Amino acid sequence: MVGEIIDGTLYAHARPRAGHMDLVGALIDGLRGPFQRGQNGPGGWWVLAEPGIQVEGAPEFNPDLAGWRRERMPVLPGGRCKVVPDWACEILSPSTRGYDTRIKRPFYARIGIQHLWFIDLEARTLTVSELHNGLWAEVGVYGDDDVIRAAPFDAIELRLSEWWPVVEES
Repeated sequence: MVGEIIDGTLYAHARPRAGHMDLVGALIDGLRGPFQRGQNGPGGWWVLAEPGIQVEGAPEFNPDLAGWRRERMPVLPGGRCKVVPDWACEILSPSTRGYDTRIKRPFYARIGIQHLWFIDLEARTLTVSELHNGLWAEVGVYGDDDVIRAAPFDAIELRLSEWWPVVEES
């Protein structure tokens, strides 16, 4: 089980399955080189999986992935991160879809995360949203074989076909 505390409520879920974790790995592979290490990209970011973040109203929450511009967080924290990410990404699953969309999405807006990606593994889609005046504006929905540039990582092309794991039907 994994748990998060948001606005005083503990939310617990089963650990992610293999396809979910494979997608996390694909994103880490695709984003860290250009954005964290500056390899064929601009650098200037920290990109972490399940980083353990603590802010007012949430002593522990964990986006599937999160990113911080280094100008806001020059070094990685030794413990829980207490800086709101610039970007968060959630991979939707049948067991967490409602939680991610009804609880985490408004929470992320309230704490000021500027960019939010929702990846639907079953539908093979990426929904990109940006925060404007405290409200989410959907700026694009992409899928399958699309080659895109998506904020805040629009300095490089992302090939979505490289993200989708091959998983056994259950």
